[in-house]
Amino acid sequence: MSWNLQKVSARTMIVTGISGLNILVIILAATISYSWLWVLPFTLFTAVLAVLNIRQRGHSVLRNYPILGYARYLFESVRPELRQYFFESDLDGKPFNRRQRSIVYQRAKNVKQTVAFGMQGDANVPGHEWLAHSVFPVKVSEEGLRVIIGNKLCSQPYNMSILNIGAMSYGALSKTAISSLNNGAALGGFAHNTGEGGISEYHLQGGDLVWQVGTGYFGCRDKSGRFSPELFTVNAGRKEVKMIELKLSQGAKPGHGGILPAAKNTPEIAAIRNIDPHTTVFSPPGHTAFSGAVGLVQFIGQLRKLSGGKPVGFKICIGDKQEFIDICNAIMMTGIIPDFITIDGSEGGTGAAPLEFTDHLGMPLYDALSFVSATLKICGLNNDIKLIAAGKIITGFDILKVLSLGASACYSARGMMFSLGCIQALKCDSGHCPVGIATQQPSLYKGLDVTDKKVRVANYHKNTIHAVAELMEACGFASLADVRPSKFFRKTDALHTQSFEEIYFNNKEGRLREKSIDASILN
Repeated sequence: MSWNLQKVSARTMIVTGISGLNILVIILAATISYSWLWVLPFTLFTAVLAVLNIRQRGHSVLRNYPILGYARYLFESVRPELRQYFFESDLDGKPFNRRQRSIVYQRAKNVKQTVAFGMQGDANVPGHEWLAHSVFPVKVSEEGLRVIIGNKLCSQPYNMSILNIGAMSYGALSKTAISSLNNGAALGGFAHNTGEGGISEYHLQGGDLVWQVGTGYFGCRDKSGRFSPELFTVNAGRKEVKMIELKLSQGAKPGHGGILPAAKNTPEIAAIRNIDPHTTVFSPPGHTAFSGAVGLVQFIGQLRKLSGGKPVGFKICIGDKQEFIDICNAIMMTGIIPDFITIDGSEGGTGAAPLEFTDHLGMPLYDALSFVSATLKICGLNNDIKLIAAGKIITGFDILKVLSLGASACYSARGMMFSLGCIQALKCDSGHCPVGIATQQPSLYKGLDVTDKKVRVANYHKNTIHAVAELMEACGFASLADVRPSKFFRKTDALHTQSFEEIYFNNKEGRLREKSIDASILN
């Protein structure tokens, strides 16, 4: 047989070369010893693989390089793990670096939490933040790091820790993860936000609940998906439910609604939510039980009445500032005052979301929190409405920063996931979480031991609260009321450092904002 090499494509040369090599290997193996025949299955497999990939049209790489292409896909699939374990520095990881993850692991396991040989970051780069200490330290009681949620319209106020478990639904998280979180909340005396997925038996392990009601009304919806006052009254009346949070939007995907992948929608979860199992469930972007700012505050009043006077508030990721000002005007006009507002920063989010929503929609936490805090103060509502902050809160320093900007308490979702053993595999939306947290696969979530993890959740909370107390003592903050933005600083460029007071409250934009808000209220 003669070959015209100029007409043979590179792809054909590779395939025929591999096949020829296989035949040569077989001949040599047969000639030398029958013990070499173990290579026969491998050679046949590679030959078949090469032929099949030449015939397919979906992957160009595999069609042109039918064997070597698989090596490319293999290395691409393990790229995140290679980067995290071998190439990433302690400060490079996203959304949380190794230093942040490690401090949560250490506090959850109750092991050594100190670091040696100084700071690893560069104190001279823009963005570096620091807190002014005092040469006259004070003593702070950790038991006092709590806040009362509930204004004069609330008959059942709640004494809340300044650090609590952020909103994560059963369905997004496994039953063992939810059980561990709730048991940990019971051990540590802090609150557990249910997320919008409803109240399951795994939420009822003794921990205090903040029941979140989203646009899907899971746990209080009829067969048509409309809000059901009767079902709401039943769940709101549970002794475990201490507060009700009406979710308007969340940081991960503001204006989009939640997503429950079909793989996670088991019959059990479907029964809790009153939906069809094994289907992908999209919560509506907006509420159907009310419309507009006035409708919102009237609905809050209805929920407070149906719950028997428990604290009721709403969760929002700030977008259009005027919309929040309109809500404040509606509150003053109707006299119906929410007990709290949860501010979710755009950097927050444990759930699945479109990339554009995750990266480009919503106001970051510090900007949103300072805006809402200033607005409530101008409206005279700051004493009646407590603010709860959510968005990348991990350490005691993170907690004090949001308190300085107007928050009374905060949520941590991903921090609590780390305390359960989350390794930041970034597979939360796949159903294949390797540590059994964000999955409904029994083979995976059975590896998460509730007896062990509940203690870690409680330890993380306890040790982080202790860190808050130590920072307050070092800075001379005798109480939470003493935590103020003038003591927090950020390097804004190579030559300048500004306090949070200057950045978020006293700058030119802040003065213009106050003027526009005053005009809006007067109108």
